[in-house]
Amino acid sequence: MITFTFIIYLVLMLGIGLYAYRRTQDLSDYILGGRNLGPLPSALSAGASDMSGWLLMGLPGYAMAAGFGSFWLAGGLLVGTWLNWLLVAQRLRVYSFRADNSLTLPAFFEKRFEDAGHGLRVVSAIFILIFFLFYTSSGLVAGGKLFETVFGFQYEIAVIIGAVAVISYTMFGGFLAVSWTDVVQGLLMVGALLIVPLVAMGEIGGLSGTLSAIEAKNPELLNMFTEADGSSITLIGTLSLLGWGLGYFGQPHVLARFKGIKSKDAVPSARRIAVLWTGVSMIGACLIGLVAIGYLPDGLGDSETVFMVLVDAIFHPVVAGILLAAILAAIMSTADSQLLVSSSALAEDFYKALFNKEASQEKLVMVGRLAVVGIAIIATALAMDKDSKVLALVSYAWAGFGAAFGPALILSLYWKKMTKAGAYAGIIVGGVTVVVWKQLSGGWFDLYEIIPGIVFSFLAILIVSKISTPPSDNVQTLFDEVEAEVKS
Repeated sequence: MITFTFIIYLVLMLGIGLYAYRRTQDLSDYILGGRNLGPLPSALSAGASDMSGWLLMGLPGYAMAAGFGSFWLAGGLLVGTWLNWLLVAQRLRVYSFRADNSLTLPAFFEKRFEDAGHGLRVVSAIFILIFFLFYTSSGLVAGGKLFETVFGFQYEIAVIIGAVAVISYTMFGGFLAVSWTDVVQGLLMVGALLIVPLVAMGEIGGLSGTLSAIEAKNPELLNMFTEADGSSITLIGTLSLLGWGLGYFGQPHVLARFKGIKSKDAVPSARRIAVLWTGVSMIGACLIGLVAIGYLPDGLGDSETVFMVLVDAIFHPVVAGILLAAILAAIMSTADSQLLVSSSALAEDFYKALFNKEASQEKLVMVGRLAVVGIAIIATALAMDKDSKVLALVSYAWAGFGAAFGPALILSLYWKKMTKAGAYAGIIVGGVTVVVWKQLSGGWFDLYEIIPGIVFSFLAILIVSKISTPPSDNVQTLFDEVEAEVKS
C-alpha cells in the first residue's frame, strides 16, 4: 500500500509538471512564472523550497539528540523568515523588475551596478553553482535514505530514483511546475508535521507523559540552556544555532519567489502565510524528535530516520504512505527549486551573457532544461556517499549563500552609495570566508561559518564602496525611483 501511495503521488507531481510545460512560453515563464504568483503559492512555495528534506529528517534528528536546545535553531529560522519577507521581498520585487526585468540574482546585481563586463554576474553564478551542488546533493541523500528505509532499495539505486523524479517535472515545467507542486507539498509537509507528533504523544500519555518519558531518560534534554551531557550551553554554540536565521537573505531559490510574486502589494499577505507555515513546521519538526525520545525504547543508528521510524511504528500502511510522501515532498520541493536556479544561472548568466547574447527564448529554455539534467547528474554523484548527513550538507550550502549574497543584497536594496567594486568584494569575501572557516576548528573557529562570513562580507562592501568610484547618476536615480515606488 505504501508503494501504491508513492506512485500516485509521483504521478500527480508529474501531471502538474506537464500542465505547466504547456504554460511555459519563454525564459521569464520558465524562471519566474511570468511574475504572476499570488500570495498563497508564493508563501508556500518559498517555505517548501526553503525547508527541504532536512525539515522532516535533519531537524527531528537534531531535536532527538539535543532536546529543547533544538528550539534555538528553530527560533533563529523563524525570525529569519519573518525578517526576509519584511526587509527584502517588496524591494526586490520592485527593483528586479525596474532593473531591466532581471530574472536571476546575478542578473540583478549586474543591472543594479551597471556591470557591462558581466564579471559580477559570472562570479555570482559560480558561487550559485558551487553551493547548490552541495544543497541539491543533500536532498538526494535524504531521498536515498527514504527509499532505502521504506522500500529496502539499495542506497545508490534509491538516490537515482529520487533524482529522476525531481528532474522530470523541473525540466519540463520550470517555475510554474515548481511553485504549483510546492503548494501541494507545503500543505502535505505541515500536515504530517502536526499529525505525527500529536498521535505519538497521545500514545504515551499526552504532553505530560512525553515530558515525563524524556525526563526519565535524560532530564538535561528538557533544558534549553544545557547540552545533553549536562554541561551549560556555550556562547559559540548558541550563536551558531541562532545564526541560521541570517542565511535567508542570500538564498537564491527563496529570493526567486519574491521576484515571481505578482506585485509588491501581495507581499504582506504572503508574509503572514509564510511566517505561520514556518512556525507550525518548526514546532512540529522539533516535537517529532522530542516525542521519539520518549516513544522509542532505544536510540537509532541514524537519528535522521526518526520520522520514518515513528510513522512506520504508529500508522496503518495507507496512512503511513501518505505521511512518508511528505518527506518526498520536502525533498522534491527544494531540489526542484535548486535545480531551477542553477539551470537559470547557466542559461541566463553564462550562456546568454558570455556566449550567445542574441539567443532566442526557445533556445534559452532548452539550455535551461539541459542544465537541469547536467547539474542533477553531478549532485547525484556527490550524494552517493551513504554516510553523508543531510543537516551537515545543508548547513554548508546555507552558510555559503547567506554570506556570499545576503550582505550584498541587503545593502544593494538599502544603500544608494554601494558600488560595483563593493559588490564584488562582498560576494567574494563572504563566499571564500565560508569555505576557509569550514576547514578550521578550535575556539572561535567552531562558530558556524555563516556568522564570520556575513560580518566580513558587510565590512568588505562598506570599506571598498567608500574608497572606490561612486555609482553613476543613472544608478542613483534608479535607486531613488525604486525607493519612491516601494513607499507609495
